[in-house]
Amino acid sequence: MVLRRSAGFWLLLASFAIVQPIAWAEELRVMDSGPVNNGVERGRTDEFFVRYNQPVDHIKSEFIIKRGDDIVEVLQPRFKTEPNVLFAERSPLPAGDYTLVWSVRALDGQQIAVGEIGFRSEGRR
Repeated sequence: MVLRRSAGFWLLLASFAIVQPIAWAEELRVMDSGPVNNGVERGRTDEFFVRYNQPVDHIKSEFIIKRGDDIVEVLQPRFKTEPNVLFAERSPLPAGDYTLVWSVRALDGQQIAVGEIGFRSEGRR
């Protein structure tokens, strides 16, 4: 009887070990962002965030703000935020068209996604 319970426990544990890595391998998706893609930011454009469907490495991921082909600034996301959110601040952007390029790494350090969010800043008000 004890042997049967013990075998059931180990089978259950083994099934989690097999199923969990498959769930973690889910493709990274953007759930929300600020600024929004192709959006117009009225007022101060000084905070940037991207929310994903799974945790990301805040230390090894980055944001690059570009104006045309020129890099305006490379931002290091803050570490103290939700595990699935990259967030960074900078001084307000002047009016113009920009691209926020994000590069995300998984918790094991492997690059898993790169994306762009185009937006227009109308400058400070």
